Amino acid sequence: MNDDAIDPATEAFLAHRNLLFTVAYEVLGSAADAEDVLQETWLRWVEADQEQVRDQRAYLVRITTRQALNRLRTVKRRREAYVGPWLPEPLLTTPDVAEDVELAESVSMALMLVLETLSPIERAVFVLREVFDVGYDEIAHAVDKSAVAVRQIAHRARQHVDSRRPRRVVSANKGQAALESLHRAIETGDPQALLEVLAPEVVLVSDGGGIKHAALRPVTGADKVARMFVGSIGKLKGVLTAEPTAINGNPALLVRLNGEIDGVMAIREEDGQITGLYYVRNPDKLSHVASTTALTLH
Repeated sequence: MNDDAIDPATEAFLAHRNLLFTVAYEVLGSAADAEDVLQETWLRWVEADQEQVRDQRAYLVRITTRQALNRLRTVKRRREAYVGPWLPEPLLTTPDVAEDVELAESVSMALMLVLETLSPIERAVFVLREVFDVGYDEIAHAVDKSAVAVRQIAHRARQHVDSRRPRRVVSANKGQAALESLHRAIETGDPQALLEVLAPEVVLVSDGGGIKHAALRPVTGADKVARMFVGSIGKLKGVLTAEPTAINGNPALLVRLNGEIDGVMAIREEDGQITGLYYVRNPDKLSHVASTTALTLH
């Protein structure tokens, strides 16, 4: 007899763990909260009557959604008191995430920020329907609403997101080219090089969480953003470095100060120019950029 054999309940949970984490993360925007939701899901899963579960994946997604929705309602209130702009917790992702265009878009900083403008129930319904293609009846079970109500919520959420999301999905090559231009501009501190890669309406959002220095409001316009960059780089020349990486399945820079991770800078690129810069400096949000996190839609 093999004492190391995994029991069926544990095996099923582990088989779907990456999916459940992705669902929780997209609903919450926080890897730390998503991990807590997975723990709560596990505790409820092992207490369930396994013989009565006909579809393990659907059942686990349902538990995860309920727990994530409960937590989202709580953290929404906490985020209202957050110091400065709030950005999602960045994840260092594996190459396969970047190759999956649908997945990379769904976890991009740009779209995750749009999801922040939805109500908790709208966000959960949108994520399940539009990202994971869960049926209306199953979503209804997960959020304790009727299927008719879920359809209405999904329609409303879709309209809201479509009016605010990036105009088109960016190819990996274009995003990478824009990032390389930004990288060179940061290394040289050349304001003209920055202006060439930044769209006129570019928005810089920085998140220090009240712990690290960051702009307390988004900075809009290429001139203002370039001046801020050049001023900061000039003071830190020789001790500030940046290296290209993939954050949330999209091109980004890992910024180091004196060799230590200072933050992550993700970009939103449209038509070859950068329209969004998202700089996460809050050290409480940087624990998932040292090693890769597996994400999946399946």
